[in-house]
Amino acid sequence: MAVSERLRRYREEPTVTPATILAWPLYGPGLDNLGRDGRPVEMPLPTPGPDELLVRVDAAGLCFSDIKLLTLGSEHPRIFGRDLPNNPVIPGHESAMTVVAVGANRRGQYRPGDRFIVQAEIYYKGKNVAYGYALPGALAQYGLIGPEVLEGDDGCYLLPVKPTTGYAEAALAEPWACVVASYRATHRKEIKPDGVLWIVGGPAAAALAGVRISRGLSAELHPRTVVLTDVPAAAADRLAAQAAASGAAVVRTAPLAGLDPNALSQAHAGGAGFDDILLLGGDAALAEKVGALLARGGILNLVGAAAGIPMASMDVGRIHYDNLGHVGTLGEDAAEAYTSSRPSELTTGGTAWFCGAGGPMGQMHVQRAAEKQDGPALVVATDIDAERLAIVAERFGPLAEKRGAKLVALNPKEMSPAAFDAALRRLTDGKGFTDVAVLVPVPAIISHCATHVGDRGLLNIFAGVPKGTMATIPVLDAARQGVRFIGTSGSAIADLRSTLDATEAGTLSPNLSVAAIGGITAAHDGLAAVKASKFPGKVVIFPQIRDLPLTPLTELSRVLPEVAAKLGPRGEWTREAEESLLAAKL
Repeated sequence: MAVSERLRRYREEPTVTPATILAWPLYGPGLDNLGRDGRPVEMPLPTPGPDELLVRVDAAGLCFSDIKLLTLGSEHPRIFGRDLPNNPVIPGHESAMTVVAVGANRRGQYRPGDRFIVQAEIYYKGKNVAYGYALPGALAQYGLIGPEVLEGDDGCYLLPVKPTTGYAEAALAEPWACVVASYRATHRKEIKPDGVLWIVGGPAAAALAGVRISRGLSAELHPRTVVLTDVPAAAADRLAAQAAASGAAVVRTAPLAGLDPNALSQAHAGGAGFDDILLLGGDAALAEKVGALLARGGILNLVGAAAGIPMASMDVGRIHYDNLGHVGTLGEDAAEAYTSSRPSELTTGGTAWFCGAGGPMGQMHVQRAAEKQDGPALVVATDIDAERLAIVAERFGPLAEKRGAKLVALNPKEMSPAAFDAALRRLTDGKGFTDVAVLVPVPAIISHCATHVGDRGLLNIFAGVPKGTMATIPVLDAARQGVRFIGTSGSAIADLRSTLDATEAGTLSPNLSVAAIGGITAAHDGLAAVKASKFPGKVVIFPQIRDLPLTPLTELSRVLPEVAAKLGPRGEWTREAEESLLAAKL
């Protein structure tokens, strides 16, 4: 059979299935509990029920989030308490799949040959059942897709893929969507309706004699409870009257110095924290104290700021995972702060610093900034791995130059800390960066990056640090300089759809992220490599290939010269290389 015909049948007529498949169940924490004795497990081919699809997994990207799952096992929040020895999970959430069989009730909606990617963050009947966590994921040759995915709370979590799109680039739309999502991060534009608002006076509150709330505290839209603590008398009387007139319950507390903050949260917010905290004329110490009482999705609104240093120790893990917001204004209208803060998107013509740029996700951030037509004029990539940094400069420098921008690569290990800081300041003429993305989950590095954020700048805490991780950030600059701090985890269907659209339109190339490939039996080695940060990019597993060991693209010419010949001019993965691989190894 000709190669082209074999590939055509693989793509368009995927009806031949094996009696057994290989998969990588996780039976407990650690790589030793993935599969059996470092090998995949052979199991029967699943049979789809009337409301299910049987899908073939064509490509699976490996992610550091998979390492978190392997490390924590049943302690992972998404599978907390699961009896893994008796009910293992199959990891893998970056997947390109093809339908091979359709249950009776789904015929007419789906057919064999349909191609999809999956939005991994799945909610079904109010419960998180993420793909590759609660639901079996992509580290298996075949799997079932059921009502949780097809009829989830947000609709269908499958996104159709064009026949000409590569399998690897389709699978990598998922991690790319997480990058895209971080530049779309938003916060509420008003005080949370029916929430709990805490107004706290700080050392400089007296200077805000005319403090007011022009929106969000009216009969049409208001919190259910307004708590006032240490607010100067005249302002407290005025705000209390406005809150009462809106229909909110009003509580005036004793001075904060004599209160247990946690007891206050328990009494008025059920212990979940305050949805909005208006800190009037606060200093860093007070911002640190009250900021710890924000609810998930809560906003600390700094109205004015006391004199002194802006740095406060904040839970950066909660900024990342709980979507905490920090806004501010030097004016007296607290509502202004909600709408005046800068967007999360990279500043057009600005200066962007990507700290930890050599890793897989760091490279995606740099690539996006380098390619973005209305992106920053200066892209600074830093990493302590010289080899990775050289790849970043070689791969993405020309993309930046093509649109008239400049990419600068710096290795802090090659200079003293003082010289590194001086170099960063020179690059921005001492003004600080308009955008700083932190790709390194280290509190000291997050704090250091925060010192280089300029006026109306943005600190993107992209690296997933655990909740409870404290780092000093210039929180008062939210009021003083319009600085914003964000952190995001995962993505939404809209993010994944726009990423796939850009890939299929040719304006984004996820294939540039591929650093190594392997067959289904190489998944264990691939995850070990991800854990060790071995490669300057993504590992992609092709589950339908059994006998391909984990192979960096740089060594492909030795293993599969005919595939290596189809790589791009800078050794990057291409659709043509993928076709050659499948032709050789299926």
